[in-house]
Parts: sequence; C-alpha cells; structure tokens
Amino acid sequence: MKKLLFYFLLISAGNVFAQAEINWLSFEELEDSLQQNPKPTFIFFYADWCAYCKKMERNSFKNKAVIQQLSHDFYAVKMNAETTDTITFDGIKFYNEEVNEKRNPTHQLAKLLASRKNQTFILPAIILLDKNFNLIKREFSYLTSEGLLKFLRN
Repeated sequence: MKKLLFYFLLISAGNVFAQAEINWLSFEELEDSLQQNPKPTFIFFYADWCAYCKKMERNSFKNKAVIQQLSHDFYAVKMNAETTDTITFDGIKFYNEEVNEKRNPTHQLAKLLASRKNQTFILPAIILLDKNFNLIKREFSYLTSEGLLKFLRN
C-alpha cells in the first residue's frame, strides 16, 4: 500500500511540473493544429532589440499561472516581427519586404495582424484570436504576469 501511495505521489508531482514552459508554435504548426482541433490563438510579436519583449519573456511568460492558462486554453505563437523568413500560412506566402529598406524591417504577417490604422507598429504586440482566427483583442505594451492573465481571461 505504501508503494502504491508513493507511485501515485510521484506521478502527481510529475504532472504538476510537466508543463514548465510555454509550448510556442510556428505559424506552420499553428495551421496544422487549428485544422485538427480549433481553439483560440495567442500571438506574441517581439524583436531582439525590444527591452519590454525580453522582460516579458523573463518574467510574464515564466509565471506558472500564465504557462498553465496559455498551455491549456490557447495555441501560443511567438514570432520575431523582423524575421526574414518566408512564412506560408493559409496557403499564402508572407515575407519581410522591408529588409533592405528600413533599419527595423517589419514582416508582412506581423503588420497584417498587429497594425493599427494611423499608428506606427510598436512592440511588444500581443494578439488574441478566437478559434476561427477572428480578432478578439490586441495589446501593444509590456504586461506583467497579472496583466497578461487579465488579458487572457477578459
């Protein structure tokens, strides 16, 4: 009986610590996942130079409640808004057409999902989409773990 209890506790502890980080998907992986099992999508656009993006990665995205919420209720995508990669999503190829034109070139996919009319593109950009890939809401600022949880729940 003691052995059985020990194994039960060991398995339970393993489940608690199993999801220690967010399972970030690429857009290609997201497309496959949405086709198999539609659910809401969380997208985080960042750049290597963005101090607030790095702060969110160090703090907000390490919070256990945030990890659990994102892992359970959403597909999570993290994308460098300045990538030079060509990304195919929904049968359309997206690329960074500003590579040789601007100091901080923004990828087409980031501009499509995170641009606002008559406002400059800023980071961090956080997008929440429903299971049909319709916009629920967007945020363009640093969010603490508490702020991020509020964003995900409202």
